[in-house]
Amino acid sequence: MFTSILNSSEGALSIGEAGICLMAALALGLFIGFTYMACGTYTKNFVVTLVMLPVLIQIVILMVNGNLGTGVAVLGAFSLIRFRSVPGTSREITNIFFAMAAGLAIGTGYLTFAAFSVIMLCGIQMILYQSSFAQECVDERSLKVTIPENLDYEGIFDDIFEKHTKTARLERVRTTNLGSMFELQYRIRMKRGKGEKEMIDEVRCRNGNLTIVCQRTGMERDGL
Repeated sequence: MFTSILNSSEGALSIGEAGICLMAALALGLFIGFTYMACGTYTKNFVVTLVMLPVLIQIVILMVNGNLGTGVAVLGAFSLIRFRSVPGTSREITNIFFAMAAGLAIGTGYLTFAAFSVIMLCGIQMILYQSSFAQECVDERSLKVTIPENLDYEGIFDDIFEKHTKTARLERVRTTNLGSMFELQYRIRMKRGKGEKEMIDEVRCRNGNLTIVCQRTGMERDGL
């Protein structure tokens, strides 16, 4: 059974308890940071943030420690903070919540539970990222094509897609440039031995050399 190392009945926090919680939060933050680095690309700023988050969260929880007045004061202080960062990817947001959960567990004194959870979840994360689980189809693409408003977009590229793709599906149509153009979004799967450049060159000749964007399908769905 998991138990807390903090003696809440006394209403006081000893230096030893605070030091143990601080070192445990730092150790688990480092563990989460190393796991994040091993699972894909990363930036130093974000990894340092993951390392520091459990430490900061556990400090806040230790200061509140069941005190309603302190909790209201902390809530008011955090309400003044405005985040102006660009929305992160699903992987980044998940790891932020992961680090915060570790800090919450340590701040309440459940060090064994926090360590157990972090080790288990980091192991699961490593296995999932290193395996072929939910691997995106490598030959599937998202194709966005801009055409003038005077062109009929229905079936306009069918012969090109038949030549270069296994499947091609029109998923979305929207107006752009104050309604003077259409943006068509297709989901396509390339045939083996067929190159993107050759297909894009043929599409460019038909859409008047307007903007064309071709990318992996996973890139546009990676955010939360």
